[in-house]
Amino acid sequence: MIYYLLVVGSVFAAACAQMLLKQGARKEYGSWWRQYINPWVIGGYGIMACSLVLNIWCMSKGVQVKEVSVIESMSYLFVPVLAFMLFKEKLTVRKMCAIAVIIIGVIIFFV
Repeated sequence: MIYYLLVVGSVFAAACAQMLLKQGARKEYGSWWRQYINPWVIGGYGIMACSLVLNIWCMSKGVQVKEVSVIESMSYLFVPVLAFMLFKEKLTVRKMCAIAVIIIGVIIFFV
């Protein structure tokens, strides 16, 4: 059970990493290389790498690939909600319905 929660945490960390990448992309830099070599981008890719390693470790402990892929669909919940909270991106009724369908699908898969 703990490994499944770690996979969910890994997916959440990857969503947070995407927010760091978005923040890095919002800033203007003097040169093209500084656009890609800045704390936001480096932090985002670092967290993304840690998420990947955690997923691999959880799979080595018995979590099946098909289960990880279903859990990773939770990013479709985490990313829009974080984007709404941090960047004031729109969270429409249509998007919320789609998120609900995804959550229901994950629950049905594991029940």
